[in-house]
Amino acid sequence: MNRETLLQLLDLARWAPSGDNTQPWRFSIVGDQHLRVHGHDTRDHVLYDYEGRASHMAHGALLETLRVAASGFGLATHWTVEADEEARSPTYDVHFSTNPGVPPDLLFPHIQQRVVQRRPMRTTPLTAPQRAAIEAAAGDEVAVQYFASFAERLKVASLLWHNAEIRLTCPEAFAVHRDVIEWRARFSQDRIPERAVGVDPMTARLMEWVMQSWERVQFFNRYLLGTVIPRVELDFLPAVLCGAHLLLRPRQAPAGLHDWVRLGMCLQRVWLTVAREGLHLQPELTPVIFRWYARADRRFSADPALFASAHRLAHVFEDLSGCGPDEPFFFFCRVGVSSVPSSRSLRLERERLMR
Repeated sequence: MNRETLLQLLDLARWAPSGDNTQPWRFSIVGDQHLRVHGHDTRDHVLYDYEGRASHMAHGALLETLRVAASGFGLATHWTVEADEEARSPTYDVHFSTNPGVPPDLLFPHIQQRVVQRRPMRTTPLTAPQRAAIEAAAGDEVAVQYFASFAERLKVASLLWHNAEIRLTCPEAFAVHRDVIEWRARFSQDRIPERAVGVDPMTARLMEWVMQSWERVQFFNRYLLGTVIPRVELDFLPAVLCGAHLLLRPRQAPAGLHDWVRLGMCLQRVWLTVAREGLHLQPELTPVIFRWYARADRRFSADPALFASAHRLAHVFEDLSGCGPDEPFFFFCRVGVSSVPSSRSLRLERERLMR
């Protein structure tokens, strides 16, 4: 193994998913068989990165992508992590070793094919083999719960509809929403391109104008029913028009960084398996994240009504999934059959990710 092989692995690994394409990692090469991943989280300025959990799961997705990529070169991986108590900047040391006679992971061809589909999909039900493949990818430590009937998809659509109102009226989330979209773009290296957002061009132009200031957002929401169109296009219709919603539930509550990283590895295996099964996926994490805040009694906004709504919707989510307030969730998404999206988030060039 040499430096060139490591660079090829990095070219593949950087396609791991991260919240809003934040890519919370940088790389340095320590030796021919030793890669260091300098992780960070976005909790200080991203409302949705509760205690860094979203970033830590992204780190796990990156490590799993490295494992799958290494298998294509006849290599195995072993990683360790060092972090302080808050784990704001964990450092992962990844070591590679030869793994002769072991074939490439079947997920290897799908590392770059995996993509987010934010637009409506077909309502074709998942087949029994597809469900079995997803459950096998999740492993024994994670339960997969499906919401697939029309009635269940409608209930999920209602849940997302109400959670979206919190998302779109929360002043603390405004800067995230303003900065995450690259307007008038088909591709973006470090954000979500407009054409991948999932709204029609007229709605996009209106959103671009409104998102220039919080005052415009407030006026539009108060007097012009400003949340209705995006909630219909981004939340309600896609939730109804899909094959199923999947809720990933760890059988034991995660207790720290290592657990969240492991769950991120599981998430990536599931997502790559979805791609291998000819399906597409869209994360639906807002209900999970606001439930984290509600169950920890953490006020995320100066507006107390928003926390009250999050608390109420946590109960709704738990009733829908048939679980108690202490049972953990870590990933919620919708899957289904669709054409390949014509627009997507790309990644920063490898050189810009090196330290």
